[in-house]
Amino acid sequence: MEYLAPWWLPGGNLQTIWPALFAQPVRGAPVALRRERWRAPDGDFVEADWLVDDPPAPSTPAPQRALLVLFHGLEGSSRSHYAQAFAGVARQRGLGFVVPHFRGCGGAINDAPRAYHSGDHEEIAWILAHLRAHHTGPLLVVGVSLGGNALMRWAAEAGSDAARLATAVAAVSSPLDLAAGAQAIGRGFNRMVYTAMFLRSMKPKALRKLAQHPGLFDREALLAAHDLRAFDDVFTAPLHGFAGVDDYYARASAKPHLKRLRIPALVVNALNDPFVPAGSLPGARDVGPGTTLWQPAQGGHVGFPAGAPPGHVYRMPEHVVRWLWQAAGLPDAISGRGCLLKH
Repeated sequence: MEYLAPWWLPGGNLQTIWPALFAQPVRGAPVALRRERWRAPDGDFVEADWLVDDPPAPSTPAPQRALLVLFHGLEGSSRSHYAQAFAGVARQRGLGFVVPHFRGCGGAINDAPRAYHSGDHEEIAWILAHLRAHHTGPLLVVGVSLGGNALMRWAAEAGSDAARLATAVAAVSSPLDLAAGAQAIGRGFNRMVYTAMFLRSMKPKALRKLAQHPGLFDREALLAAHDLRAFDDVFTAPLHGFAGVDDYYARASAKPHLKRLRIPALVVNALNDPFVPAGSLPGARDVGPGTTLWQPAQGGHVGFPAGAPPGHVYRMPEHVVRWLWQAAGLPDAISGRGCLLKH
């Protein structure tokens, strides 16, 4: 797999910001999604959005065809540009597609005194088990940014049992060393632009959670938090059973656990990602034998733009889905609707 950014979008920041705001996410018409609400094991709910597509070929009933599952990033959703891009690739290739939202990211504030976090492998586990109970075909699972760290944390925790729920997994632009990522996003331009963007939605959602559950955390400390590390220390870490932010970053980071992967896995990180320092990325010695590392020099954070202005963002999802399909050992034809491995 090769990637070279277009000449008119130099640098990691432009390759991050422009695709999210202006690039074309799908080929053809916008994708249509339908909403389901699932009851979680703790009595709370999770909202999942499914691709509305033509029925699969009669020879391949829906429960048997491949299903592409996407776990989104921090404050992401099925509306995120990358989710739309993966949905478009799924539609083009005849795959099912679903985005299970992390708690509070589907539009409605969840009920329980918790939200979501970067190492939420228990959440990944029950969601995949729920999907597997209703879907007998291959599950091809992608996690983007935070969702990719949580997915790899689950796959490492599950070890050889991961194959019972997923067929192959991929993480895209994921901060697998959370402390390094928090340090990078908390400095200079990153702090002024990206951190401010995240906190604009995270703080109000946290305050709504406090209104649901008075006394859950220190309101004044949350209002005083001006970077993600401080927010995680006040809100994310204590709500999810961590002793503090350092304990959270250490225990939730997937990088120390990647050697335990026993499922086909792809880990994609651009070396110029402003959120994820190149020096924090895993090397060949850090991963299991079935893991492929793809670390192109360019691409930004979940950007990977291509084409003439305004560009598009579906080339990287096409590469990732093709890798997952091949790693799963599946035949070229999908649901009688064309060939995934050829263009």
